[in-house]
Amino acid sequence: MSKQFENAFTNIDNALWKDEGTTSELDYIQQSSWIIFLRYLDDLENSNASEALLKGKSYNFLIDEEHRWSSWAMPKNQDGDLEINLVKTGADLIDFVNDNLYPYLANFKDNGSDAKSLEYKIGTIFSIINNQVEDGYILRDILKEVDKLKFQLSDDKYEMSSLYEDKIKRMGNAGRNGGEYYTPRALIRAMIEVINPQVGETVYDPAVGSAGFLCECFDYMMRNRESLSTTDLQTIQEDTFFGKEKNKLPFIVGTMNMILHGINAPNIIRTNTLNENLRDVQEKDRYNVILANPPFGGKERIEVQQNFDIKSSETAFLFLQHFIKTLKAGGRSAIVIKNTFLSNTDNAAIALRKELLETCNLHTILDMPGGTFTTAGVKTVVLFFKRGEPTKKIWYYKFDPGRNMGKTNPLNDKDLAEFINLQKTKDESEKSWTVNIADINETDFDLSVKNPNTPDEAPMRSPQEIFNEMERLDLETKEILGNIKELL
Repeated sequence: MSKQFENAFTNIDNALWKDEGTTSELDYIQQSSWIIFLRYLDDLENSNASEALLKGKSYNFLIDEEHRWSSWAMPKNQDGDLEINLVKTGADLIDFVNDNLYPYLANFKDNGSDAKSLEYKIGTIFSIINNQVEDGYILRDILKEVDKLKFQLSDDKYEMSSLYEDKIKRMGNAGRNGGEYYTPRALIRAMIEVINPQVGETVYDPAVGSAGFLCECFDYMMRNRESLSTTDLQTIQEDTFFGKEKNKLPFIVGTMNMILHGINAPNIIRTNTLNENLRDVQEKDRYNVILANPPFGGKERIEVQQNFDIKSSETAFLFLQHFIKTLKAGGRSAIVIKNTFLSNTDNAAIALRKELLETCNLHTILDMPGGTFTTAGVKTVVLFFKRGEPTKKIWYYKFDPGRNMGKTNPLNDKDLAEFINLQKTKDESEKSWTVNIADINETDFDLSVKNPNTPDEAPMRSPQEIFNEMERLDLETKEILGNIKELL
């Protein structure tokens, strides 16, 4: 990785750390994102203008001259040196950014442009965030560092996407709900390897977060770039990847992440997916592939629950219904969910497991250990399913890395290599086994992870079994106390 790029990113964070308006990793990535985005736009527009010139055509810039990077951020003379007389700094720079630049760019959203266009994306981003950098001299230092970043070459974009991914990871570690921002990329790549999305299929993440699933899926499709036609490349750019995100910061970070990976105008919409009534979903609203790590543990309002046939305040349960409903017939999905979904005894969980088994082929369950995510104590599973045919049997794989995982021992690609290989044939091993749906209890449709190949390991009891045991022990205690009273 280029030391120049790495140093630039480090210097940007160091400058933001000194500013009183930015106080955390979450602030650092949001503020650096809008500045890097404008630097990217400048390179993109200049490249488009040069390409048009070579063809003897003119190019209409999206950004007018006053608001281009080369005018307000880094005005330079013919020798490439800063024009000192034109450089804004201090209070003048902050006033220009807050009162002039931001309103100008935010207005792009209202110019009647197509929602898929880059112009619309610019307007969306600058209408939902604010500049938090308070010191104009610090902002000037940041602009100098960002100006060193180049976007013309694919190698440059690759290096910067890697650095940006590292910032997202640090942001996830710093955030209260780390999984909202960062799903381990090794896990995402394993999920994609199993699902195997193809060029021409649509890929959707309705809880897009930092867009890790869409970015990794883009890289997966581009692995054999030389074999792709011009039409294929255009399809991948414009009509393949779709996402929705309700929260401001993940929306911005996800959009920026996709751009740095090479998707020029990401199809991400800022909206609350769960506000959509599932009864209104039509075929045009469905996708071939859904990959997601939806938020879990949330408590949705009653009015939101009315959009779903199976009512629940649990966010992940509502999202799972959305996944099933918005998959095309034959569509494939891989989603992360808390492992308690497999055994919860509330009516919503039971009804949802029944719905999933009857409408989809839940062919694989990957059981992940605690420590996979930075959020302490959360254990998850990955559900792999195909819509349009009922489940007949489920292949389980209990992942055991042989070490405690966490920030210092994160998940890696080698860890999941065995799972990927065994999943192709669904062979049984010490870590994998198959369960026939005919053997599932139709009262509660309990799908708990119980490995029959490790007899020394006590099977995990269901909540109902634990409750029954507590009642039995309570009765025994009462009987003993009664006998003691009689003796006294």
